[in-house]
Amino acid sequence: MSRPDTASLLAPSPPLAKPHPRGRFLCLLSSMLAVLGASLAVLLFFALQPAPNPVPNYEALFLSLGSNDTAASHLRALTLHPHVAGTKANALTARYVLDALSFPAHITPYSVLLSYPVHRSLSLLAPGRGVVTSFSLKQETYPNDPYAAAAADTIPTFYAYAASGSVSAEAVYANYGREEDFAYLASRGVDVAGKVTFARYGRIHCEDIAHNARAAGAAAAVVYTDPLEYGGAPGERWFPDSRWLPPSGVQVGSLFRGVGDPTTPMWASSEGCERVSVEEAMNTDDMPLIPALPVSAQDAMEIHRAMGGAVAPADWQGREGGPVYRLGPGPAVLNLTYLGNDTMATIENVFAIIEGAEEPDRYVILGNHRDAWTFGASDPNSGTAAMIELAQRFSMLQKQGWRPRRTIIFCSWDAEEYGLTGSTEWVEENREMLYSRAVAYLNIDVSVVGPGFLPSTTPQLDELLQQVTKVVQDPDNSSQTVYDSWIKSSIPPRVLRLGDGGSDYSAFVQHVGIPSMNIIFGEGPGYPVYHSLYDDYVWMAKFGDPGFRRHVAAASIWGMMALRLANEEILPFNYMSYAIELEEYTKTVENEVKGTTVTCSPLYNSIRTLKAAATKVNNEQKELQKQLLSKQLNKDSLKIRQLNDRLMQTERAFTSREGIFKQEWFKHLVYGPSDLNDWDTAIYPGIANAIASARSSNTSESWKFVQHEVYRVARAVTQASAILSGRLT
Repeated sequence: MSRPDTASLLAPSPPLAKPHPRGRFLCLLSSMLAVLGASLAVLLFFALQPAPNPVPNYEALFLSLGSNDTAASHLRALTLHPHVAGTKANALTARYVLDALSFPAHITPYSVLLSYPVHRSLSLLAPGRGVVTSFSLKQETYPNDPYAAAAADTIPTFYAYAASGSVSAEAVYANYGREEDFAYLASRGVDVAGKVTFARYGRIHCEDIAHNARAAGAAAAVVYTDPLEYGGAPGERWFPDSRWLPPSGVQVGSLFRGVGDPTTPMWASSEGCERVSVEEAMNTDDMPLIPALPVSAQDAMEIHRAMGGAVAPADWQGREGGPVYRLGPGPAVLNLTYLGNDTMATIENVFAIIEGAEEPDRYVILGNHRDAWTFGASDPNSGTAAMIELAQRFSMLQKQGWRPRRTIIFCSWDAEEYGLTGSTEWVEENREMLYSRAVAYLNIDVSVVGPGFLPSTTPQLDELLQQVTKVVQDPDNSSQTVYDSWIKSSIPPRVLRLGDGGSDYSAFVQHVGIPSMNIIFGEGPGYPVYHSLYDDYVWMAKFGDPGFRRHVAAASIWGMMALRLANEEILPFNYMSYAIELEEYTKTVENEVKGTTVTCSPLYNSIRTLKAAATKVNNEQKELQKQLLSKQLNKDSLKIRQLNDRLMQTERAFTSREGIFKQEWFKHLVYGPSDLNDWDTAIYPGIANAIASARSSNTSESWKFVQHEVYRVARAVTQASAILSGRLT
């Protein structure tokens, strides 16, 4: 065919002949038949095509994949041997977790200061008896104990970072070793100076007992597990016949009151970093600075029988049928020697990553520590087993085509028992990246020690947690959900806050300000065999979680929280409960400062602003969700990204670069550890510390400082409101 030239293309077309009416009808009819035929052909074509596979309900699939046997087998493997941080046994557990997490994984090591016992001894001289009792300081195995051989590898009972030294002095009984207990002794004229403080667990942790003893002038400290808290009812049997701690059981621990590596305070322990010397690190106020030992109930009762002095108050006494507790001092004399090896050692954090499809630079982080003082079946490896079981479910979801919108990171922390060391060093090293990218941190430490659900969160996660527990089956009653049993035990459902220093969420919440969660089935760290030789697989299988259903439930809640935070287009945060709680906290402060010059008006004003911002952002979330459902808005819209950034960053605004008064590493001005009890959450910790100081000195200057702290929190709340509402002044 010849190609037409430009002139012919531009020339006007000749007029068309006018069609005959019958021709017009036939033409129209044939056109209609052609269109109808084509439509039928298209319909027939699609009808004959195979139907597309429906998108799986990944949440329902995740819940259906829970495996009791998988959790049990991983726990058994993880607890074959004691695995203290820095030891070869713990390095083997790191490799086990690395292999079990079926995603791209790696190990990040750190060199940190750890502490081990070289020699310890304790003996009792009771005047008038003429006999010196030397304590074995050994936890006894039982007949047919399947872990008896492995128990020989257990590090002897000790306190990490206790000062080396020998003390021979009269004993003074100090109840739970709290400040008020030492104040009571002083009021009774009982001199603690130069003596050996003899106290029991039950209200505060060992590091605070040792600190208080030293502050009172004691030369050494001995802490024991009282049968009143850990031994069950009089006449009741102990493990392996029941869940209670055997008479020779000892609760070990760390006496370091700080967090992270003691040689790198306030900064990361990275390769080639600045460090203080071991000697400097061991001589800070965060260290006990006196020798100390943990002892068993059976040894403690021998000491109590040898004590004299006034009879202790009724609420200082022990279990019925035991010896009468007396205050001392003496005449019982305790000879205590402790020699420790405080040395630099390598710890290993294990990480596995599922990269996000749409927002790989947004991180949902799941963490659990791996190191244990002994076998660690409850603390922490019930959590490790749950994490591996959860990860394997995620791997099965991937095979069905699932990929999260945001990146999910699994973290197996090391050296948590020494002072939250592994997690703290990693957060300090990655602080700026986490500050801009972390969506939430979801922690499990001890996942299971018994029945009952006990969660802790930052408030914007409350609503999400409730939604998740409504779809997870109660492990102890298949006819109801975890939420059903939870509200029956406490109405409204009891949720704790994450201000204490009890686990690896501390660096995330209190140092960086990342929305966080921690969950546990059971009563928490108060379970009878805590930090003892008897926290093994047998105890867990017989008493902690027979059938391992609670492990699966913990993994299900943990995983569902992660799925929703990683998958939902709009982050499921709700700040309204935050504002309501802050108002309640402020009323408490107002009562504390009544009769002084301090006013809480700045705080109330800032909270009103936060309420308005929370209401505004809730309305925005609903509107954008509506637009998503009606396809008016793309799920990758910049509007959604901007809203999510505000929701994510609001928690950061509650932190202050200067940190809390007297506890500078802790930056969160709403939730932090109590200055008196590291394991207790303080609300407005800077204000609380300032009030305590003002009551002590009672000067106008000290109360003026309280007012300063009130203003500081008010400024943080105002900043949080500005970020949440997305406005500039």
